[in-house]
Amino acid sequence: MAEELKTTRQPATEAASNVGQAVGGTRKYKDFMFAVGRRRAAVARVRIYSKIPDALKFEEYVVKKGDLVINGRNITEYFGGEVSKSIYEEPLKTANSLNKLTITAKVAGGGNRSQLGAFVLGVSRALAEMNEEVKPALRKKGLLTRDPRVRERRKVGTGGKARRTKQSPKR
Repeated sequence: MAEELKTTRQPATEAASNVGQAVGGTRKYKDFMFAVGRRRAAVARVRIYSKIPDALKFEEYVVKKGDLVINGRNITEYFGGEVSKSIYEEPLKTANSLNKLTITAKVAGGGNRSQLGAFVLGVSRALAEMNEEVKPALRKKGLLTRDPRVRERRKVGTGGKARRTKQSPKR
């Protein structure tokens, strides 16, 4: 019985080859770099591909070189407008890799701007891990700093709000 278990298990080297090396919230896999970005309630799980495997599909979207895909949609559909475009292209311009890398991301929670901020942080972290020379430039522009501001929790006895106080009676 013990011999059967040994033969059915994967060797430790094979199991370890699939798992990425964890370094400060980013992981390096064979084909891509993985990083997580957060902003308020939004979480973005970002993958940056230096080379694309054949027939890479992200949900229903067929990914090509240089594409930015979020939740199965092109980034221009997901984050419309010129202001958003300038925000999400900033880390790529800083790293001088606009239209050179393929990026896919799953973003959940929060609102539109929070998701955009989480995406930018995730991309910046992955770029910094891929190329250490870019890290100081990203740090200088504030793209590697997580914004710690979150919604303040509701307190007991405040009439349903975080900072409101109950009205006191006049007499």
